Amino acid sequence: MKLNTFINSAFVIASIALVPGIAIAQTANHNKISLINLGRAENLAREAAEKANGGLQHYRAENSMYGPAERSPHTYDGHGTWTFTFNGHSPDSDTPTVKSVVTVSRTRIVHINYNRHIRSTSLKINS
Repeated sequence: MKLNTFINSAFVIASIALVPGIAIAQTANHNKISLINLGRAENLAREAAEKANGGLQHYRAENSMYGPAERSPHTYDGHGTWTFTFNGHSPDSDTPTVKSVVTVSRTRIVHINYNRHIRSTSLKINS
C-alpha cells in the first residue's frame, strides 16, 4: 500500500512540474525566473518610451529592445531593478533621434530617467 501511495505521489508531482508556471516555482530555477522578469522589464521599458515619444506612429525603439531580453542594453542593480539605455527613431528612418533611459523594478514600477532628442555632433563651417 505504501509503495502505491508513493508512486501516485510521484506521478502527481511529475504532472505538476509539467505545468509551465509551476515548473519554475517547483524547480526554483533562478535563471528562468530572472529571464522572465527581464523580459517583462524590457517590454515595459520599451512601451514607456513609445508612449513618451508619441506612440508607434511616431517612434520605434532600436531593434535590440524587440529581441531576446538578455541581449537588450540593460544593467541589473542586484535588487530587482533593471535600467535600459536605448535609442529610438521615427518609423520611416533608422537614424536614431531619441535616447531613453528607463528603469523598471521587479514589481513593475517604471521610471523614465531620461528621454531626450540626440544632439547632432556635426559642425557647420561658414565659408
